[in-house]
Amino acid sequence: MSDAPPGSDGNDGNDDIDRLMEIAGGFMTAKVLLVAARTGLFTELADGPLGEEQLRSRLGVHPRAARDYFDALVALGALERTDGRYANAPAAARHLVRGRPGYLGGLLELSDARMYELWGRLEEALTTGRPQNGIEAGEDGIYASLYDDPARVDAFQEAMTGLSLRSARALAEAFDWSSVRTVADVGCADGTALAHLLQHHPHLRGTGFDLPALEPAFRRRLAGSGVGDRLVFHPGDFFRDPLPTADVLVLGHVLSNWSLPKVTLLLRKAFEALREGGVLIVYETLIDDERRENVPGLLMGLTMLLETPGGFEYTGADCRGWLSDAGFRESTVRPLAGPESMVVAVK
Repeated sequence: MSDAPPGSDGNDGNDDIDRLMEIAGGFMTAKVLLVAARTGLFTELADGPLGEEQLRSRLGVHPRAARDYFDALVALGALERTDGRYANAPAAARHLVRGRPGYLGGLLELSDARMYELWGRLEEALTTGRPQNGIEAGEDGIYASLYDDPARVDAFQEAMTGLSLRSARALAEAFDWSSVRTVADVGCADGTALAHLLQHHPHLRGTGFDLPALEPAFRRRLAGSGVGDRLVFHPGDFFRDPLPTADVLVLGHVLSNWSLPKVTLLLRKAFEALREGGVLIVYETLIDDERRENVPGLLMGLTMLLETPGGFEYTGADCRGWLSDAGFRESTVRPLAGPESMVVAVK
């Protein structure tokens, strides 16, 4: 955005106004999509188009609201409308219908039920530096109450699956797995990334490492994966227990949850668990090194402020420095999927 007076460069300032208004109104478009995902609108349309009255009735939408609501989703590209009947746009059909392999709606549902309200407390977080989700027990208490409730565990893991889905798919192609025999995903959640890797590389054997409360979700994913004979779950706490040994260790969306001392502890433990020549892959919504371009990475950093006592997002250069301190002899940063990147380090 230029500091020059409007009109001095042939721009009357309208472009700037439009951009600012688009940013300022982002919460409105977000809420339209988030509510649609949480209430199952896209799932209702999974079997085919419905008229306004049919869709309105199924969802319990008031007649006064229905037309503008559904047409807003058309304008946003989430729905299509033909002869007064609404249908899922291709992206919604692939990613917002519950039960389909590419489902991202769990992340949207969590965003609507939890993150939308949490972001309303951003100013408080900015002035206090404290999480806004009620955590008082410090870093050791981040997941304690969450994992005491199986229903909340399932919802959280479905959301994490949505967050990792693109990177999990890209990881199968973005790294040369031909000479790798074993891979362990540390903080594997429900095992989506591992299952995808093993499906695409039949020679691989995998281990999922996470807290015991995650095992039921992992088992459910395993049952439908077709790779159950090559994939196992190893329960444990990655701060207290030794990490599994494998040719490649993966830390996906893990390090940003924790303060720097815990980050460096995990990287040292990964180094110790790997054999000479072993590889560690770290993937996140990394902030660009100049901290100017990757808006999703910077917003993820603020999410960590809102959600965790010490978590933060970081740059590829930050991570490479920590890896060097942990003993890794070389590391590179590579793009992965969308705003996400991975850091590949060799012991």
